[in-house]
Amino acid sequence: MDWQSDLNVIEAVFVPSLEGWYEHHKRDLPWRHTRNPYYIWLSEVILQQTRVAQGKPYYERFVDTYPTIEELARADEKELLRLWQGLGYYSRARNLHQTARYVTDQLAGKFPATYHELLKMKGIGVYTAAAIASFAFGERVAVVDGNVYRVLARVFGIYEDITTTGAKKTFAALATRLIQKADNPATYNQAIMEFGAIQCTPVAPDCLLCPVQQHCVAYLTGQQHRLPVKAKKAPVRDRYFHYLVFSNNNKMAMRERTERDVWQQLYDFYLLETDEPKPNWRDLLLPDSVNELVRQGVLAATPVEAMQLLSHQRIRAIFHFVELPDGLTEQLPEGLKWYSMAEITDLPKPVLITNYLEKAFG
Repeated sequence: MDWQSDLNVIEAVFVPSLEGWYEHHKRDLPWRHTRNPYYIWLSEVILQQTRVAQGKPYYERFVDTYPTIEELARADEKELLRLWQGLGYYSRARNLHQTARYVTDQLAGKFPATYHELLKMKGIGVYTAAAIASFAFGERVAVVDGNVYRVLARVFGIYEDITTTGAKKTFAALATRLIQKADNPATYNQAIMEFGAIQCTPVAPDCLLCPVQQHCVAYLTGQQHRLPVKAKKAPVRDRYFHYLVFSNNNKMAMRERTERDVWQQLYDFYLLETDEPKPNWRDLLLPDSVNELVRQGVLAATPVEAMQLLSHQRIRAIFHFVELPDGLTEQLPEGLKWYSMAEITDLPKPVLITNYLEKAFG
């Protein structure tokens, strides 16, 4: 089907049908009860790459801890990262902090009120700018996220690969045309995203109770499973992390990850990465000084294994716990510092490290 030639027929029922559906089926979410651009921005950043059920408690904690953008701007970065801990994609939190500082210091705390001005902010892309502009300021600009791609591809029968530049232009043009038909752009944007999230789902969409069923190309042709078209993801790469957890008198040696890699600015232990699994620490090519520390310390008999799956990486870790005698506490490898358990609790850490600490010492 040529979606362009049939667009006028479908759009006559599409927009009002989704708005009516939304009125009866929308979830009660805290960021839907405000037009405060700070709260809306905060929710949108948290929900990038994060499910609503997981993101909602984080949103509530952030609002409680930093109720204004000025308070977020003045936040200690380590405390902010600790609060973000578990959400992943930590660059989101750092961009959040930088933008809050910019708005506070350069814009007198006044959030940009238009789509094009919002795009100038660090960490605010096309989708987030559209969401803030429409939800907070009522601007008639369409949001296009994964849910919107899926709904539009199925209803209008668009078979272009959504990862391509050409497809993005096609979907953006259609979304922009549709939102012109909406009585309220904010309500329509919320409606189409919510519809994709809970009705027109990636797997097993609820087509039998769909308000646009008889106008949906995918339903009428049995192609729901094929749309939207999306190139296959890059394969997941395995990485093997070998941690030496040096301990002394209820303190542990940790370091801040400063390299441009996963978990930047979070804290972990002494690490050696290998290309393949090596469950025995003796098989690791450790520096002589580190080898000597392990040999003179008391090594726990059983290493602890753990795994964390990131977007395109699978971290497989082995933790070797080493209790050092008092005479060796000043000989830590560069970058490591001693922290008490109370101090470690307050440090921002990857979920992998938090889970290990809870399992081994919780």
